[in-house]
Amino acid sequence: MSGGTTGPLLLGVRHHGPGSARAVRAALDAARPAAVLIEGPPEGDALLPLAADPAMRPPVALLAHAADDPGRAAFWPLAEFSPEWVAVRWALAERVPVRFIDLPAAHTLAERDEEKEKEERKGKGEGEGEDEGREPGAGGPDAVRLDPLAVLAETAGYDDPERWWEDVVEHRGAGSADPVAAFEALGDAMAALRETYGDGGHARDLVREAHMRQRMRAARREFGDAYAVVCGAWHVPALRARTTVAADRALLAGLPKVKVETTWVPWTHRRLARAGGYGAGITSPGWYGHLFAAPDRPVERWLTKVAGLLREEDRQVSSAHVIEAVRLADTLAAVRGRPLAGLTETLEAVRAVMCDGSDVPLALIEDRLVVGDALGEVPDAAPVVPLQRDLTRQQRSLRLKAQAQERELELDLRKDSDAAKSLLLHRLRLLGVDWGIPAASRGSTGTFRETWRLRWEPELSVRVAEAGIWGTTVLAAATGRAEADAAATGELGEVTSLAERCLLAGLPEALPAVLRALADRAALDTDVARLAKALPALARSLRYGDVRGTDTAALGTVAAGLADRICVALPPACAGLDADGAAELRGHVDAVHGAVGLLEDEGLRERWSAVLRTLAGRDTVPGVIRGRAVRLLLDEGRLEAADTARLMGLALSPAAAPADAAGWIEGFAGGAAGGGTLLVHDDRLLALIDAWLTGIPAGAFTDVLPLLRRTFGAYEPGVRRTLGELVRRGPGAPAAARGAAPAGFAPELDPERADAVVPLVRMLLAAAG
Repeated sequence: MSGGTTGPLLLGVRHHGPGSARAVRAALDAARPAAVLIEGPPEGDALLPLAADPAMRPPVALLAHAADDPGRAAFWPLAEFSPEWVAVRWALAERVPVRFIDLPAAHTLAERDEEKEKEERKGKGEGEGEDEGREPGAGGPDAVRLDPLAVLAETAGYDDPERWWEDVVEHRGAGSADPVAAFEALGDAMAALRETYGDGGHARDLVREAHMRQRMRAARREFGDAYAVVCGAWHVPALRARTTVAADRALLAGLPKVKVETTWVPWTHRRLARAGGYGAGITSPGWYGHLFAAPDRPVERWLTKVAGLLREEDRQVSSAHVIEAVRLADTLAAVRGRPLAGLTETLEAVRAVMCDGSDVPLALIEDRLVVGDALGEVPDAAPVVPLQRDLTRQQRSLRLKAQAQERELELDLRKDSDAAKSLLLHRLRLLGVDWGIPAASRGSTGTFRETWRLRWEPELSVRVAEAGIWGTTVLAAATGRAEADAAATGELGEVTSLAERCLLAGLPEALPAVLRALADRAALDTDVARLAKALPALARSLRYGDVRGTDTAALGTVAAGLADRICVALPPACAGLDADGAAELRGHVDAVHGAVGLLEDEGLRERWSAVLRTLAGRDTVPGVIRGRAVRLLLDEGRLEAADTARLMGLALSPAAAPADAAGWIEGFAGGAAGGGTLLVHDDRLLALIDAWLTGIPAGAFTDVLPLLRRTFGAYEPGVRRTLGELVRRGPGAPAAARGAAPAGFAPELDPERADAVVPLVRMLLAAAG
């Protein structure tokens, strides 16, 4: 047994533990086994030689997915400080056989599907849940999943399993006389736990351990007992146990199975962390990576890294700060009886010495260093689907490196390289590979600018594999996916959105199928709200098509026909609406108005203006829509100020219902840029509103107050302040009677001063264009 004179060398480890990794390397160097067996899916055996490739840089993960459904996948992550990775690299360097011995992924993925179906039948929802693989009637201690490290830590008097593990293993001094002694002690502790708790609520482990024993028997026939096994410490007692071949075969009989494919994929420290949803994860992968890599003085080297990060963020941190932080961390460790300052002590020292007691910079340290953004790399020789290979080629040619740390990418579509990057990101989004997410630009908002927020997550490798069914290149796959979506989509708005995405992604071969679906849906759809919802996406598509040089003539024809149908159907649709329906349709009116402005069809603009006039003067139309129509006509210069005042006077007359009049004000003066400024500069409109407001009966005032607060509360503080001053002085009175102009305003416009800014404005507009 482990460390004994007979039996294989059993090295029970904690996954992703740097202390375990160092101990495994020392034990292997001392024992020199003829073969190494490792906990992991046997389908990955053929990929193990790639671990010796210089281009392979952890963290990486072994990915296994169902051959007919790449979305059914599982990962086995490995970091540089993972004991399993160290064992693989040792075996390859020493040229001894290395194999995985865990339950095959073919069974694991099939079992997950069966478990998911069982839970759905029980009404428990999707996912693995707490009852996965548990045998019925286990009872007793097995009814709750056991955390072995938590039990051992509590037994030793620790309230934190991480701190106990650091003190016992991670901070254990190197150069022990017997490198196997720690494994023997940990194995004995796990044996005591399993004697008390059985499988600890992990009944599926019994099947896994049966398969491991079968693989160990095969190794014994080939190498005798001169082999080593690297596995989770929890499994060591089960692998020591003497069981019969028949008993193990009975446990493995009848397991479901699927055909799987495997490969290596890059992984990240962030996904190694438990906070990232990885069940076997650790809380501080960046810290553990440092402990494993540091040749000596880990605390001093760590605090030097912290100081460097803070200096990059323009914080004043000197060498004296580092020295003082080291002293404080060591003192805290001594007071607490710890062999070496751990992560808790170093962070407390950093907060006190380098962060002035603030948690803000400390949060940055925890994110960037304690967890970290390390992203692994895999060699080109690793098997991948053709789509992934094409994506990798484009990433290199465009110098668009996948990174785990989130970053912003500003693109100028007038540059060929930036336009190509934009096409790639849009195509990937259409395929469901959200490597980049569009973001609001901090600079120019013109059509030639795009801003993306990029971050590569390991799961995207699965999304790429799933998208491989649509084509072998990104362009072909995106085209195939768009054509399929066009045929399957039933909503008009979804088809118009798809057309816009096809133009942004540069998919001319997919456009005919999308436009056919669009014309079919538009011809059959009679709901004016859905028509109005679809038009803005078409208008944007035409706009971006012009920017990218795409032929959008057919799209323009569909958009014009859609706009004409909206002009005919909108006035009747606005009658008899309740408050919620009126608010929704008001939003559609705004959207259609913006779309008509983008279509650059003067005839269509005239027809749309006629529709707005109809809405503005029809009493059966809710006040919020009438007010919005008046405001849009006024902003476009198609309604004189006198006519605006007349329509407002009618809407706010004593005969109008207070709620309808308040809705009119909301539509006219709320939600649009400059609504408050318009009232500041137009005495007549402000006087009409003031007179109506003061004449509302007391009983109705409470009902309209929420609408008015929503309208005027959206104004800038300066605008609200000025309006209040004008109302106090009397908005209906002449300027002389009101006295001096409000702060910031002259009594009359000064043309000479206004003209002085014209050259500067022209220069700014030229620079922005």
